[in-house]
Amino acid sequence: MPFTSSFLAALAALLTVGHASATEYEVTIQAGVVYAQHDGTKLVGDLYLPKGRAKAPALVAFHGGAWRAGNRSFYKYWGPFLARNGYALFTVDYRLGTPGLYPAAVYDAKAAVQFVRTNAAKFEIDAGRIGLMGDSAGGQLAALLALAGDKFTAAYRDDPIAATPLDVKAVVGFYGIYDRLAQWNHDATVSPHDSITEEFLGVSPKQNPQIYCESSPISYAGADGKKVRFLLIHGSRDELVDPQSQTGAFTAALTQAGFSARQLIIPGAAHFWVSEPFENAPGSYGAMAAPALLQFLEGTL
Repeated sequence: MPFTSSFLAALAALLTVGHASATEYEVTIQAGVVYAQHDGTKLVGDLYLPKGRAKAPALVAFHGGAWRAGNRSFYKYWGPFLARNGYALFTVDYRLGTPGLYPAAVYDAKAAVQFVRTNAAKFEIDAGRIGLMGDSAGGQLAALLALAGDKFTAAYRDDPIAATPLDVKAVVGFYGIYDRLAQWNHDATVSPHDSITEEFLGVSPKQNPQIYCESSPISYAGADGKKVRFLLIHGSRDELVDPQSQTGAFTAALTQAGFSARQLIIPGAAHFWVSEPFENAPGSYGAMAAPALLQFLEGTL
């Protein structure tokens, strides 16, 4: 069942007075860390670390932007917030537009997770406690890697970290796209001349229905990785990505398959708010989501 508005209000109030049970850590930032090089493009991310916490759990974050825009700065407010609360965050860029056409962006995102696992000791991260985070298009990447990352092995086999398993424990998805065909149908209604899904995949469902299936996280809801836990967040007024056919349907499919999956609805929120500042702003959408997110991480990572 989705969290209620009254529960959200109580959690948002907690954010304004601090997280009573958690140690507050000093934050260190390593900017522009190169995590891979694909087809001549250096892929970089910013790493936020809780100074003094040995073997910290970590999240790898993928920004939204319809697979054609956006950058790692989307999580510049979440990075310090999570690091102060004891969680490392690696927010990354991946190839966009034509260079990132499916499945290139998926391989970039996968390499970011493999980089963190491979270098966990160097960054004082616990390689056994890694989760993924993403909004909109980034939510699709996060969920797809968590459920089917081991299926993407055809490219970049010469990467030194190519054989590193992902083995993620959690996914936090903000208004993600989990069913490509449903999003294509939605695009046809709200923006018939700008299908973000068709642009990313390069074909229509009629031309290649299989690619819509294989690139949709919901197709893998029956996967064996029941150890992955999901917190799926969206706004009640999202018109760009339909909550019912995306987060709602994905949550139901995961739950039916035996996964732990919770749906969090942010009252009044539309699309594109994860990049906004939220600390000391109890009325913001991020402030409503943050305490529930911390609670989820505490029980998962």
